[in-house]
Amino acid sequence: MHSFAWWPTLIVVAVATFTDLRSRRIPNWLVFPFLLAGIAVSGWLRGWHGMGQSLEGLGLGALLFGILFVLGGMGAGDVKLCAAIGAWIGPGQMLIALVLTGLAGGVMVIGWALYAGFFRNLFQGAGDLVFGWNSGERAQLSDPKRRKMPYAPAIAIGTLISFFAR
Repeated sequence: MHSFAWWPTLIVVAVATFTDLRSRRIPNWLVFPFLLAGIAVSGWLRGWHGMGQSLEGLGLGALLFGILFVLGGMGAGDVKLCAAIGAWIGPGQMLIALVLTGLAGGVMVIGWALYAGFFRNLFQGAGDLVFGWNSGERAQLSDPKRRKMPYAPAIAIGTLISFFAR
């Protein structure tokens, strides 16, 4: 199944990356058909077991990124994209993809912070959140004044590398 999922996944994450970088949105017209096709293809290739694996991957992506969405650190499009990817690749590969996505996202955030000139503020806010330091202002993930980064490129990198990790 994983080799079969390569091309559809590559196409969808490429389009999602382009739209996220351009408009900071990942469109539903892209994600929902991809999600439904992932469930259908998994069921067609592996029967009920494949459909169950597809739903588990969908749930894992939606749950982990959903938590970040609720905390204000992730957009809804990112959550739906990860859920749809999980429907194609299943829970085992999805877990690997999520770890690799987090690593890619971390590197991208550091590069973006250096480029945009808020590197010091990034780590000061992280220290506030992790260690309870008080830098004079309250750091929150949902603070609308904080800089937001399109995350589809990190999702794309993590997901595509995960195909070679299995």
